[in-house]
Amino acid sequence: VQLQASGGGLVQAGGSLRLSCAASGRAFSNYAMGWFRQAPGKERDFVASISWGGGSTYYADSVRGRFTISRNNAKNIVYLQMNSLTPEDTAVYFCVASLAPIPPLVNDPGKLDYWGQGTLVTVSS
Repeated sequence: VQLQASGGGLVQAGGSLRLSCAASGRAFSNYAMGWFRQAPGKERDFVASISWGGGSTYYADSVRGRFTISRNNAKNIVYLQMNSLTPEDTAVYFCVASLAPIPPLVNDPGKLDYWGQGTLVTVSS
């Protein structure tokens, strides 16, 4: 599975962005999908995940209520809608794919199967 993230950019605080991650390869619907982010000088942190069929989602406390993850298995795409952005959301955002459920692996991301390249989100104050 190859993952291509897009949609990053510069936005003012309080604004919104929608990230997309397009997956190539077969059996996209077999993979749980998620997003991590890495701010400058910080470790990579979990943001959100969604189950294979989209029926279960999981969020980091820092984004719950502001971000929404969704997926379209017919188009092999996962989205991250980000609202009420703050400068603390500034980071490179990475999408991931996993045959195993993601929530138990959020503190062990090395075990996730595939990573996409990052897309930079910059939130100005």
